[in-house]
Amino acid sequence: MNPIILVAESGSDITPELAHKYGIVIVPMHVAYGGQTRDDGSFPVEEMFAHYAKTRDLPRTSGCTPHDFEVVFDALEKANPGAPVLHLAYSACTTCSMQSAVIAAEERENIVSVDTKHVSAGQLAVVVAVAEYLKENPDATLEQASAYAREIAPKVHMGFFPGDLDYLRAGGRVSNAAYLGAKLLSLHPLIEILDGKLMSTKKYRGSMAKVVAKLAQEYTEKLDPAKPLYLIYGEGLEESVKREVESIVSAKGFAHVSWVRTGCVIAAHSGPGSFGIVGFEA
Repeated sequence: MNPIILVAESGSDITPELAHKYGIVIVPMHVAYGGQTRDDGSFPVEEMFAHYAKTRDLPRTSGCTPHDFEVVFDALEKANPGAPVLHLAYSACTTCSMQSAVIAAEERENIVSVDTKHVSAGQLAVVVAVAEYLKENPDATLEQASAYAREIAPKVHMGFFPGDLDYLRAGGRVSNAAYLGAKLLSLHPLIEILDGKLMSTKKYRGSMAKVVAKLAQEYTEKLDPAKPLYLIYGEGLEESVKREVESIVSAKGFAHVSWVRTGCVIAAHSGPGSFGIVGFEA
């Protein structure tokens, strides 16, 4: 039996190293600004931030198109005829990507899409967990791998602080009143992924360094220290803050800790200096 090939969108923030290690195929999402639309991952996030700071032209993101998936699926079929393909999709509540994959896979019996109901490192965590499952179960069928993905996805939890609320305000995701109130009171909304949706669940007050440390203490209480822990950071998050978080999670017994840098899709909404935690429930 041909080995199962995993496919995910670039918004999962899966690094090239992880993609190479597990043979994960990445389909680019898209970012538009400055009058052009470009593939996520084809340019540095710093360029996007600099453009917004200079022009106040907010970057706009979009999911993968059916054509994006057709190109990938055709290439996979040519290189690996008949190989089963498992697409572990970016949350379908947030983008058209999964629907695009379903359209592109019509009349292709060897392709299945599963909604991970996660974004960024949450999706990464699900994809890597499935990759490890396939490594340990090389004879697993596409149906078994899909079932495992659906089983593991709800056990992944993600909490996230945007780095700059100006990006959310400019995109219409927070009102001017809420934006000004948050700025005046030094409030940081915690964004969690609940059933695939990005929801503001709690507000933390204080400097970014203070609220990040508090989140690291609190959010990890419901996570399993024996499982991988992913720490999300946006370009601009201070190194001293990252070192403090490492110290906190190490003291809590988390031994498998990885930092995940936000790509342009997430950064276009959260701005520079963001922080998040992704792990598996205890």
